[in-house]
Amino acid sequence: MSTVTVGDGTTLHYTEQGEGRPLILLHGWGFSGEFFSGVMPGLAEHARVIAVDLRAHGRSEDPGHGYRVSRLAADLRDLIVALDLHDVTVLGWSLGCPVIWSYQELFGTDRLRQAVYVAQTPKQYRAPDWTLAHNSIFDDATLAAVQGRVTYDRSAFDREQLDEITATDLPEERADVLFDEMSRMASSARNAVMADHTHHDWRDLLPGLTLPSLIVVGRHDRAFPWEAARFVADTVPDSRFELFENSSHAVFLDEPEKFVSVVVDFLVS
Repeated sequence: MSTVTVGDGTTLHYTEQGEGRPLILLHGWGFSGEFFSGVMPGLAEHARVIAVDLRAHGRSEDPGHGYRVSRLAADLRDLIVALDLHDVTVLGWSLGCPVIWSYQELFGTDRLRQAVYVAQTPKQYRAPDWTLAHNSIFDDATLAAVQGRVTYDRSAFDREQLDEITATDLPEERADVLFDEMSRMASSARNAVMADHTHHDWRDLLPGLTLPSLIVVGRHDRAFPWEAARFVADTVPDSRFELFENSSHAVFLDEPEKFVSVVVDFLVS
């Protein structure tokens, strides 16, 4: 495991495997780069794979501030510059998707070549013109309810969330490792990140994106209707869509071999 210090002095941890063109993996809310460890070896046969722990997540530093999608995008930019990466494919899962959208809004496509968006809706809240919202955090009241559970019932909430993101049963030892990764994040930081993340509406940005993109989602996603990802694919120019028939939210945990195959095919295209 390696570290890099970003612009505001925060230390981020990342793991790296393979050689070649860079592929950066960005995890979801409350998780860590460890969630990708099962697919990293397969991806590393074709790329230099870098799995980052976002600030306050996993083993990265929690500086007590910067719990905004825009700051996470700036962290991604600082990482890319510090490692002098070029021609990068960025892969975001869940929260990782808006981090990439924000990066493009703030910094354009500088140093980037492709984007992969895994299981994320462009608008988490319901609205008269939007029904493809988050299944459990779709307005201010449901956000407050989840924040209360994160604060007062954290262990049970994390266990339930780990179960909900998969359509298959994880081996107990693997589940314990991932649960431990989730427990590293302070509840206050976790709530603050979600408070910012869940209020964004990225629909206006998507038609202007120019990176060739792959959109991936599981048919049995319990976080969002899978059709939300289909909307992203239909709205982002030059994009492909892949539906994983036997997956929930974490498609790379449910169908790792297919995930590696689909992403590698996109990388070399």
